[in-house]
Parts: sequence; structure tokens; C-alpha cells
Amino acid sequence: MTTSTLRAIRRHQTNLRRCTACRDMAGPPVTGNAVASPVLLIGQAPGPKEIEVRRPFAWTAGKTLFGWFEQIGLDESHFRERVYMAAVCRCFPGKKPTGGDRVPNPDEVASCSCWLQAEIRLLKPKLILPVGKLAIAQLMPVDRLNDVVGKIHRLTAYEVTADVVALPHPSGASTWHRTGPGRSLLRKALRMIQNHTAWKAVCNGSYIGRAKTSVNPDR
Repeated sequence: MTTSTLRAIRRHQTNLRRCTACRDMAGPPVTGNAVASPVLLIGQAPGPKEIEVRRPFAWTAGKTLFGWFEQIGLDESHFRERVYMAAVCRCFPGKKPTGGDRVPNPDEVASCSCWLQAEIRLLKPKLILPVGKLAIAQLMPVDRLNDVVGKIHRLTAYEVTADVVALPHPSGASTWHRTGPGRSLLRKALRMIQNHTAWKAVCNGSYIGRAKTSVNPDR
């Protein structure tokens, strides 16, 4: 990827971090590193810990997620340097009155979708990894994880065609990825990622576009 793409991503992230569009969401918006990568990961929304440290997947779910990726060639530090990390919503939705994190409502998802659309158009990724149902639903219909995890989906999103490998959310509250058939479907999905040419490129560094330093001045 070109230097101009990386500059455009940095400008995009500067604007994103200034966003205050959703009054019921707790900011500041969270972004991953500015990296012009052929692999794009899409999370759901940050939790309170991610808002505090201003880094996606910074708590217990992240430990599980990065454990998956370390099995197929990238530890956490290299993943953050080489894979662009996006999300459906970039601010913390807050807590439900009954406990647990609130799911962003459709208006909040729609309001934040402009950032993801812009990132897909800028990056033109070869491989997209949506994590969890909310993220998967931005790219394709999903009723049950069993129907979409463990397959490669060739899709066009926002005028960009890419391979999509869906993953379950690594939340400790979910048992899907720890029991059958979810456990075997997750293993199958990880093998598909490992064998993909875009993943191999980020593992061996044979692509242009890594940021030399973090663009988030608050880290």
C-alpha cells in the first residue's frame, strides 16, 4: 500500500477521535493503530477498560482473542502493528439497567457506520475478520453463528470485494466458542485465516503500510 493511503488513514483517525455524534455513548472514540493493512478486524464496541486506555480489545476478551491469533502466527503486539482494528461503534455504549454492557441501538450503529465505510474504502482489505454477531451483521445476514463461522465468504462491502472469515466474540460470558460445535468451527475459521494470502503477508511483513509509531497521542 502507498504512503498516501497511510496518510489518509491518519487523517481519518484524527477526525474519528473528535466525534461526539452519539450523546448516550461514552467516549472518547477508540481506534487501533494507523496501519495500511490488507487485513481488517471489526469488533463490536469498546468496553470501559478500552475507553480508559484508548485501545481496542484491551481487557479479558482481548486476551482470548489474541490467544487465538497467536496460535496462527501473530502475537498481540505484532497483531496491533500489522492488522487494522476497527469496530461497529467506537465509543462505550454504557451499562444496561439490569447489568452488563448495553448493545448499541440501530441509530447509534448507523451513525458510526460512516467510519467503517471510510476505512474499508481506504484500506481495500483482502481479508475482513468480523468478531461477534453485531460485527458480522454489518457485512451479511446472521441468525446463528453456526451458519457463518468456519466458512470463507466472498463479499462486496462499500464497493470493495474481500474474503470474510467470521469469528465469535471472545467474551467470557459466551460459551459458544468453548463447546461443540462452536469450538470446532472456530478452529476451522482460524485455519482458513492462517492459510489466507493476506494473513501470510502480515505475518511475514511483506506489505507496505505499517505505522512507525502509534498515532494516538494519549497512549
